[in-house]
Amino acid sequence: MIPYKESQKHKPLECYTNEELKEHHYDPEEIKAHTSNAESKGMMREKNMTTIKEAAQQYTPQHTKNIADLPEVNIEQINLEDRQGTDNKGETFNYKVIVVDGEEYRVPGSVIGSIKGILQKKADLKRVSVSKTGEGMNTRYTVIPIE
Repeated sequence: MIPYKESQKHKPLECYTNEELKEHHYDPEEIKAHTSNAESKGMMREKNMTTIKEAAQQYTPQHTKNIADLPEVNIEQINLEDRQGTDNKGETFNYKVIVVDGEEYRVPGSVIGSIKGILQKKADLKRVSVSKTGEGMNTRYTVIPIE
């Protein structure tokens, strides 16, 4: 076994023309035959490579949708589901979502608490609308009952 050298860590790949291969006593046709044989056995696969620019143009940042993004919600028909995530410190946390048309919308605990307060005064509540103000730790939610 050849010992690994730190200097070999980032050694670029060497590419040769057919003429250079012949100079080193390699037959380009024989190499081509070995390559096509490896491809037929599934040993070599073509990589789907994109440039950084192409990847950036296709990039859609991950964004958690919020219940406030919906015009209104029927609180009798939509089920809450539990999810688990990881914050930027690597710590896990739990949160609640509703799924509408295949999309997940986060439901903050303060919204659930507000709905509970409204239900104590209006037990037959069926629909609500949620508005959101602020950002980050300063986010505030207002739950509006809809008749």
